[in-house]
Amino acid sequence: MSSKTLVSLCRKNSSATPRRTLATVSPSIPVSHQKPKIKPTLLTSIILNRSPILTPTPTPFERAYYSYQARLRRALSNPFPYDFYFKQGSILETRFTLEERRRERISFGRQFGIADDLDAEKAAANKAAAEQLAEQEGERDELMPRVHPSDEARDYKSLDRKGRRNLYLLLEAKEGVWRFPQGDVKKGELLHQSAQRDLLAECGERMDTWIVSRNPVGHYKLPKKSSTAKDEIAFFYKAHILAGQVQPNLETVKDFAWLTKQEIESRVPQHYWFGVKDILSDH
Repeated sequence: MSSKTLVSLCRKNSSATPRRTLATVSPSIPVSHQKPKIKPTLLTSIILNRSPILTPTPTPFERAYYSYQARLRRALSNPFPYDFYFKQGSILETRFTLEERRRERISFGRQFGIADDLDAEKAAANKAAAEQLAEQEGERDELMPRVHPSDEARDYKSLDRKGRRNLYLLLEAKEGVWRFPQGDVKKGELLHQSAQRDLLAECGERMDTWIVSRNPVGHYKLPKKSSTAKDEIAFFYKAHILAGQVQPNLETVKDFAWLTKQEIESRVPQHYWFGVKDILSDH
């Protein structure tokens, strides 16, 4: 059989059998049969934060660490030549001696320098000098308490409560559901601009706020109200309150509260909590 005959037979067989495609390649679907993609509704939400206004209480481990470091510094440092800086017998010299003794006891224990306290005359003179200096320099002024009256009264609208914790603004919508300030996005509007507009619309303009970044810190897909409803996706933006207070829009908001992360969990729906809990600070 000639080569021309073989070629003609191969062409006939190839035209008779259908072409095989890879299993991963899907057959093309006509455009008329394709379902149109429905774009989701975009929302923006603000996580408005009031940062801590008090230093946190050190843990037992932190106190032990700082005490150990203080002992090391005291043991390795050179003695301070106070004779050069203070006049002998002056009140300032007495005060320095008392403060130095207090620092030594913090570093090496309460029994350090106990022999000086047994001398009644010296102890009385040191006490009188310390009181005189304290009165001159205003050291008798009372410090602000670490527990604010709003904590005792459980005033959730006060920005002074929980001074050692991060507080977040939570709103109660007309439907009775607690959430962060939220609103829709207008056509042609940037997300961070929409977040700022929605915050002012729901919380009023009597506060000074600052949005940290133009990039969202997270997103959350809202549950559908019905099977035919469009998807709704909320993008969260982090912001800080610098001054002022919330004045809620009573048309959309029933109430507001400044809450810690743990307090938010007990108020919002469970699916909402799982969507936002990783964005919030534990302290």
